[in-house]
Amino acid sequence: MASLTLRGITKSFGATPVLSPLDLEIADGEFLTLVGPSGCGKSTLLRIIAGLEPQNAGTVAIGERPVDHLRPHERKVAMVFQSYALYPHMSVFENMALPLTMARLNVLERMPLLKLFSHRRRAVMAQIAQEVQVVAEQLRIEALFARRPAQLSGGQRQRVALGRAMVRHPDVFLMDEPLSNLDAKLRVHMRSELAELHARLGVTMVYVTHDQVEAMTMADRLAVMDQGVILQLGTPSEVYERPASVTVAQFIGSPAINLLPGRIGADGGVELMETPLPMRVDGADGRALTIGVRPESVRIRPLPGDCRVSCRFHRRENLGSESILHFHVVGTDGLVLLAKVAHDEEGVESFPDAPIDVGFAPASCHVFDQSGRRIAVEPHTPPAQREARAALPAGAAR
Repeated sequence: MASLTLRGITKSFGATPVLSPLDLEIADGEFLTLVGPSGCGKSTLLRIIAGLEPQNAGTVAIGERPVDHLRPHERKVAMVFQSYALYPHMSVFENMALPLTMARLNVLERMPLLKLFSHRRRAVMAQIAQEVQVVAEQLRIEALFARRPAQLSGGQRQRVALGRAMVRHPDVFLMDEPLSNLDAKLRVHMRSELAELHARLGVTMVYVTHDQVEAMTMADRLAVMDQGVILQLGTPSEVYERPASVTVAQFIGSPAINLLPGRIGADGGVELMETPLPMRVDGADGRALTIGVRPESVRIRPLPGDCRVSCRFHRRENLGSESILHFHVVGTDGLVLLAKVAHDEEGVESFPDAPIDVGFAPASCHVFDQSGRRIAVEPHTPPAQREARAALPAGAAR
């Protein structure tokens, strides 16, 4: 096991930049997920770490040891590919043992005829068989040793590919979308198995995916990437609850966050579609803002003190125990507001044809400036509320 440090990594394919100067530190034993849309550079970064792709600039260090001059098999990393890359003519045992036989046997000992007369080879293969057996038992695939990859299910092939990586006892595991070829039910099962495997081994893992559910459920930290840049690095909770930009907020969370128009009003107060919110920001009056609200924060029956938006019900997506409701925001050019609600929530079964108010707590709002960056907010009482409170009789509840 070892830490992983990237400094100033850049990569271009011809005139097309893929990775901008990129710095990243991964702690010993950490499970870090690189997540982002297709083409954002995450798989290229993984291949640079593995030594399969040279960077244009920057350094890669594993356990504080620079490895830029080392070939892939010398870096003590193991990579699990999206296609699993199993040899179809080999059995499960032979696929798992291959990295060890290549490392421990010389060319003559691997030749079909001469290997039969080598006493050393028999001793080495006996040791390799023991090591493969231990890993196979951890993955519960020892009963599959005699099968070929074509005789395995998707989940079994995934375990064999993991086992082939594990027998090498690498310092770093690299995984490039290893679950993308599995069906939905098996993906859920394998996510759990990978998380348990990491907990047992305590090994450093770098996992690439475009599926934000995989990223949120397995990783210690997420690195959200787009256009060759890390937009935000943090724990799943940090990235979800405090997205650094509109791009991060849109990518993390399912369904995607609602983005509503806002602006800076008088006295620095935040206004959502002309409605004052109990918060303020620094900036010039009238400057445009974007207000983000997670669908799960939207209430179809607003509570006192909620921000309210007038909408018309459009359609429903039934997810079983919950629904995603689509509303058209009144007074806008087709702006859609999503709400994620439980089926047993009162009023979820029917909506009138007339406009209705949906709401959300002010504390659930994420505020972004014109460039899409998150900005800090602080509590603020809109002038109209201050005047109303001032007009209350002395001793009245405030």
